[in-house]
Amino acid sequence: MASTDFTPPHVYEQPSPAFDINAIETPAYVVDTALLRKNMEKLAAVQRESGAKVLLALKGFSMFSVFPLMRDYLSGCCASGLHEALLAQEFGKEVHVYAPSFKEAEMREIIPISHHISFNSLAQFRKHKPALDAAKAAGPAPSPGIRVNPEHSEVEVSLYDPCSPGCRLGIRSDSLEGEDLSGIEGLHFHALCEQDSDVLERTVAAVEARFPRLLEQVRWVNMGGGHHITRDDYDVERLVRVLRTFREKWGKEVYIEPGEATGLNTGYLIAEVQDIVPTPVPTAILDISATAHMPDCLEMPYRPHIFGAGKTGEFAHAYRIGGPTCLAGDVLEGFSFPEPLHVGQRLAFADMAHYTMVKTTTFNGVPHPDIATYDPQTRQYRVVRRFGYADFRDKLS
Repeated sequence: MASTDFTPPHVYEQPSPAFDINAIETPAYVVDTALLRKNMEKLAAVQRESGAKVLLALKGFSMFSVFPLMRDYLSGCCASGLHEALLAQEFGKEVHVYAPSFKEAEMREIIPISHHISFNSLAQFRKHKPALDAAKAAGPAPSPGIRVNPEHSEVEVSLYDPCSPGCRLGIRSDSLEGEDLSGIEGLHFHALCEQDSDVLERTVAAVEARFPRLLEQVRWVNMGGGHHITRDDYDVERLVRVLRTFREKWGKEVYIEPGEATGLNTGYLIAEVQDIVPTPVPTAILDISATAHMPDCLEMPYRPHIFGAGKTGEFAHAYRIGGPTCLAGDVLEGFSFPEPLHVGQRLAFADMAHYTMVKTTTFNGVPHPDIATYDPQTRQYRVVRRFGYADFRDKLS
């Protein structure tokens, strides 16, 4: 159960839904394409002013129906394995791939469609180097890189900290001492989570201090994701300065790969109140589930924002939010409303595009929300995907 009353401040930057939430069938994830385009314009400006390339991190936002909008602004996608790589290929631009490990069968499919492949260890690089060399001998081939661990941690939640003690992600500098690094053309690091550019600046300094020999050798550097670029208070000027300064100092091609920043504050999850259970603090049962449809709320944990609602004590009527599953902990706490809730009432959750959709499950057979878009210019609401029983059945059949 998520008992924290913490709400990320960035969610309040998202405007209320521009569409009538009472006119759509629930449950539904709805992405506002105008808000998405606003994020894309900000990311494109970073590319233009810094000279670095911005990639879409599919692990955070992989809604392929909006690829036609996004590809006009970004340089490509980064993938976390074979299936994301195949999806990145559909984006139609650069394909960059990293995973903690690759199977040989996966490599046979990944190599022909990739531009960069980052390996998590020297053992993985050496295992797949013959396949890369064979591809290079036959024609264009992906550029190999390795992921390093900067050993610089400023992420507060250990579950999301790529530099936590003992973390399996990336090679530490002492593990590279005396090793043959020939053939490695790129350096990849990822150390941020929902953070500002000052953290990137300090992380870059740590990378420069720990991996100077590798930096001299490589052709490109991928600075990973976790950059909250599209948040209103994010210091974009500092980001541009950090990226440009690094490019000029080292003479490398530079990439960043935000996932959350692409879909930040663009999506809504629309739900309907199904029942009010008279627990000590009344529980509103919705047709959406925290554990199945908003897992980050329980993993982080955090209290999502509901439009028109406040925190505990802010308004007169306090509620817990419960899901339709049999899991006792499928509950979110810390909400109050100016008026009592009633069965059939619609609620709109904020900031439900990034990570939320990619992590959903059909636990307990709960219906998966529709995936939809809304275009404020045309006032068109479009259901991109509607899920049914066959989707639940076939997942495990």
